Amino acid sequence: MTASDDHAGHDHEHGGKVESGHSHGPGGHAHAPASFGKAFAIGIGLNTVFVVIEAGYGYASNSLALVADAGHNLSDVLGLVVAWIAATLASRPPSPRFSYGLRSSSIMAALFNAIFLLIAVGMITWEAIQRFFDPRPVAGVTVMVVAAIGVLINGFTAFLFMSGRKGDINIKGAYLHMLADAGVSVAVIVAGLLVIVTGWEWLDPVVSLMIAAVITIGTWGLLRDSVTMSLDATPPGIDPAAVAAFLQERPGVVEVHDLHVWPMSTTETALTAHLVMPSGHPGDAAMRSVAEELEERFGIAHPTIQIELATGSCPLAPAHAV
Repeated sequence: MTASDDHAGHDHEHGGKVESGHSHGPGGHAHAPASFGKAFAIGIGLNTVFVVIEAGYGYASNSLALVADAGHNLSDVLGLVVAWIAATLASRPPSPRFSYGLRSSSIMAALFNAIFLLIAVGMITWEAIQRFFDPRPVAGVTVMVVAAIGVLINGFTAFLFMSGRKGDINIKGAYLHMLADAGVSVAVIVAGLLVIVTGWEWLDPVVSLMIAAVITIGTWGLLRDSVTMSLDATPPGIDPAAVAAFLQERPGVVEVHDLHVWPMSTTETALTAHLVMPSGHPGDAAMRSVAEELEERFGIAHPTIQIELATGSCPLAPAHAV
């Protein structure tokens, strides 16, 4: 029983076992709230222009903090491009070779974004350490003006992705990157002001290191979630024991085994399980009800459940079997 489209279920006989057909709950898959194609296009366009401006003024004003922020923005532009490509690929229909479609590309995009951000952090940190030994005069006013523009652009771009941040870690990654950039730009403004007031040129690399720390902290959760998703781990917020207990409590079920719950994409969760039901297949209506409850209670929108008639007849029954 899988939940993807609304159509009648069908049963297949397999050596004394009945494998449930593909009876689907009406809810369909849990996608992000809306298409973010326009948000990606606007965000990429605005930030690309700003990266060029910020990097140019950063070098002209000798501000490593501004250059670091430009580097971070460039990584976000590339991240947005990858996320947009992944979102587009994820919408493609299944094919004989890719039976789940290309939905998992959204997980790969989130992982790429996290790794790319950490690489950018390493570059910023190295340059900041070198700047401590080779301080340079910084044009504070220029730094403040350019960074203020960055706050507006990054804040607006983050707003474009805000509505989808809770339903898709791919969109969440884009949102967090833009929000972090806005915060970083605020820090750069403060650094520019302090350099003007105090003349302390070492504040510029210090702020650069602070930017690197903020990026690292914000990226850790994205890296952790994208890595675990890429390894088919049970998505956060779903308790496998609770899912097993729910299936075990269905009328006629005496055993549940070969239970697997994994992310098909950054927005969709799949499940497979074997239910031992000596009394036989409970009927399409009952299986459809199970699919609906799995989606409502656990957010699992693509369950496939196999019905077996006798305990001990399945080679996948042991917990260590996959």
